[in-house]
Amino acid sequence: MIGFSNEPTVFNPLFKGLSVDHGVWWNLFSPLWQYDENGHPVAALAREIPGVENGGLSADGLTWKIKLRDGVKWHDGQPFTAEDVKFTIELLQLQDFRASSRMGHSLVTDIKVTSPLELTWKLKQPFAPYLSLLSSTFIVPKHVVGKAADPNTSALNTAPIGTGPFRWSERVAGDHLTLVANRDYFGSGPLLERLVFKYVPDLTALFTQFSSGSIDYLGLQGIPPDQYTQAKAIANVEIHVSPLPAVQNVTFNLGHPVLGDKAVRQALYYAMDKRSIIDVLYHGLPKETESYLPDGNWAYRGDLPKHVYSPDKAKQILDEAGWKPGPDGIRVKNGRRLEFTNSTVAGNPAQEQTQLLLAQSWQAIGVSMKIRNMPGAVIWGPFWSQSQFDSLVTYTNCTIASDPNVIDRFDSHSIPAHGGSGTNVYQFRNATVDQLLEDAVRTVSLDQRKKNYAQVQGIMRDELAMLPMFQVVLIEGNRKGLVGFKNNVNVLSNAWNAATWYWKA
Repeated sequence: MIGFSNEPTVFNPLFKGLSVDHGVWWNLFSPLWQYDENGHPVAALAREIPGVENGGLSADGLTWKIKLRDGVKWHDGQPFTAEDVKFTIELLQLQDFRASSRMGHSLVTDIKVTSPLELTWKLKQPFAPYLSLLSSTFIVPKHVVGKAADPNTSALNTAPIGTGPFRWSERVAGDHLTLVANRDYFGSGPLLERLVFKYVPDLTALFTQFSSGSIDYLGLQGIPPDQYTQAKAIANVEIHVSPLPAVQNVTFNLGHPVLGDKAVRQALYYAMDKRSIIDVLYHGLPKETESYLPDGNWAYRGDLPKHVYSPDKAKQILDEAGWKPGPDGIRVKNGRRLEFTNSTVAGNPAQEQTQLLLAQSWQAIGVSMKIRNMPGAVIWGPFWSQSQFDSLVTYTNCTIASDPNVIDRFDSHSIPAHGGSGTNVYQFRNATVDQLLEDAVRTVSLDQRKKNYAQVQGIMRDELAMLPMFQVVLIEGNRKGLVGFKNNVNVLSNAWNAATWYWKA
């Protein structure tokens, strides 16, 4: 039994869903390929990963040839074919379809089914992240969704039929849903007879059920850091500290008259007591980071300059930049005080305590940070998207599936406050970064992409549009004897490989 504090409610894997929904999708459906816990692509519905070497991808990245696995069946016994892949991609291109994203799919043209197990298509322009995006694009059955008058309301929404290791059995709204083993599954497993996703909204009750043994695996929101020691003391359980793809950071609005000064951002970073935040508030569990990418991503750069906590160095930088202490100790330059606000979602104790530690540390070097918290519905509206904030304490996932393409985040044309369609809420502008990011999505060379993203990470570490603190971790647990848990930063749920879980005798 899998225990989650959020209830799975979205069963069409092409719609926008929560992480808990992804946990269900990975067991009902299959993509063409997926990324394993080491960041390596593994063929699923496809027989091989398309590349220039095997003829699956043209040298210019425009022409794709996909070879599919033979003998795959949908849960209702119908054969899986290239028509299902073509149908899925074309469905994602429909403007009236509630697709979670059309990124990459909108570039696909001239899809041709050349045989029941092979198809080709072209891209309007090279887009290297598409390989990664397809790793989290689950293929849906044409014979089910295609016969619906409206694909948004097909039977897939309430009675999913996939090619995954488990089949739909039942759902009791507000309580649980059950999947049973698919004995016709094309891959390894399933080794369990059934999966039960149990919904327990109260975190204390969820932890109690895990402690008593009625829940076999506790994932997603998992175990709060302040219960980590207690969890480790429970008999007959294994606890996993799982790094996530998100990075906890202080996000800056560079359009702010104070925070737009690079010297100020550098000083704030030197004066950030990162180690105390991790040790005191997060029980020493997360790992410090200097990158916006997670350790475990194929483009992660681990040799960036390490953070040094030095209030004296911070003061020196501010002195040299002309920020001089005023009568009340707060620094002033050209008549402007060195002060700004910081916001986070109200009711998040760890982040609110982080704010207090930051305010205290920065006060000591002559910086005034005033706390202005508000509900999530307010934070993540125009306040965030239109860069109305001064700074935020938040966590940020800069990967798309497992791809490190951050054009949406850092390209100067992606600033929504200036008409861009991305999420560059930092209002960060750098012509070199723009060019590196553009070049990285136009090449099919993984080595070249790594070089580009390494340079981008170096520039972002120097410019400090965000102050990286640590890679966010999730504390999960399972009963001893349940074998197969593997943390994977490339997916949104660690139930991704439940097909190979089993009970050790």
